[in-house]
Amino acid sequence: MEESMQTETKVRPESGAESGPRSPSCTLRHFACEQNLLSRPDGSASFLQGDTSVLAGVYGPAEVKVRKEIFNKATLEVILRPKIGLPGVAEKSRERLIRNTCEAVVLGALHPRTSITVVLQVVSDAGSLLACCLNAACMALVDAGVPMRALFCGVTCALDSDGTLMLDPTAKQEKGAGARNILATCKE
Repeated sequence: MEESMQTETKVRPESGAESGPRSPSCTLRHFACEQNLLSRPDGSASFLQGDTSVLAGVYGPAEVKVRKEIFNKATLEVILRPKIGLPGVAEKSRERLIRNTCEAVVLGALHPRTSITVVLQVVSDAGSLLACCLNAACMALVDAGVPMRALFCGVTCALDSDGTLMLDPTAKQEKGAGARNILATCKE
């Protein structure tokens, strides 16, 4: 079983542009980040990964509603807004994954009985949306000065039907992939 898995995996690079080829090595699409774009949130960031773009705002630590209060740490809330329409099941699932990642690194015990809210607005989705959301959330938390035990980042990997490994796939490649994983890693 191990032999078949090892012999069939190839790495196919993709391009910074959505349709052209990338360099011979496995690379990410072009990415960019800009912090402190918005005036109302305590911290904000825009993260662009290829043609996928997410805008993030962080509010807090701030006063929390009594029903959401946790006596020994900050309440962390993540709100993911789609480009159009209302949030659906997919957005709620992504919210949960982003919240779990943020809770693992945010030092909420330093701000008990407060609320930290991360609001993510999808500007465009051309693949690897969850990874882009994770990266935007981290940069907005940094901009807000929220204490964290480590920084985190996300990247999407997909396995094509012919066994080709793709890093940072586009939306079209994600749909055709046999398997897809989003990896989040922390750096202290």
